[in-house]
Amino acid sequence: MRCLITGGAGFLGRHLAMALLKNGHKVRCLDIYKPLWGNKDNVEFYKGDFSAAHLVADAMAGCDVIFHLAWTTLPQTSNEDPDFDIVSNVQGTVRMLDEAVKLKVKKVIFMSSGGTVYGVPSVIPTPETHQTNPTCSYGITKLTIEKYLRLYSSLHGLNTCSLRLSNPYGEYQGVNSIQGVVSVFCYKAIMGQTIQIWGDGSVKRDFVYVSDVADAMIKVLDSPSTGYEVNIGSGKAVSINGIIEYIENVLGKKVHRQYSANRPFDVPVSTLDISLAREKLNWEPKVDILDGIGRTARWIEKSYLKGEAGS
Repeated sequence: MRCLITGGAGFLGRHLAMALLKNGHKVRCLDIYKPLWGNKDNVEFYKGDFSAAHLVADAMAGCDVIFHLAWTTLPQTSNEDPDFDIVSNVQGTVRMLDEAVKLKVKKVIFMSSGGTVYGVPSVIPTPETHQTNPTCSYGITKLTIEKYLRLYSSLHGLNTCSLRLSNPYGEYQGVNSIQGVVSVFCYKAIMGQTIQIWGDGSVKRDFVYVSDVADAMIKVLDSPSTGYEVNIGSGKAVSINGIIEYIENVLGKKVHRQYSANRPFDVPVSTLDISLAREKLNWEPKVDILDGIGRTARWIEKSYLKGEAGS
């Protein structure tokens, strides 16, 4: 099948594209940045902003499946400008869904957020049936798109699925970002820099290795089910302090830490129940956290100590 990946030049898009190509599919990428990977023989590229309706329509033409990964905001900063979040993400996605109906696209797979749509969970691990009370605009807009996907599935028969992703990490993730704890911390530890920790480090998150995420997206591609949401994570909680201890274990050295005040939007624990993914997709993660951190650290050492980051 020909698959369009919006946000295809990013961290998740890169791994998804490689997995699709490996499985014999054709890949088309829509992004404001041209990917450093791929070539004109195996990946088509459309350069531009997701808000450009005509560009998105052109990129969708002839595609069987849309993987919608493009997003303009982050959980940490989305509350600063909810209007921008709505205009740039919700409106653009609804236009894309209208176009998908016109073009008779076979399936739309949306990358939602298991870390924000539930808000402060009352059940750990958190199942898809848990109430949704997002505490940031990012979570609200992700949840809104989920609802529109269900609506278009019901009204137009569009085959849809929303993946409520936890915290992905691994090779090719940015190391100077305000998100991506594992990669950022690994980089700082390798470079001998101090790691800044918000709060006392007891906050727990569900970290899932990126190759497992790509595998889940491939599984959804082959699933006949439609109009549902499914958690994608490790199903296990690891504290921020625990991540640092794993990094110290991998690198064989202590790292420098600096603790500061809590952030108001950080929920104490966020771990996803992945039973439905096992049932519907026959999927579960294969890479455990220690192995995943080891792979990430080795990639950072190769890329940044040997100058191969763009490869």
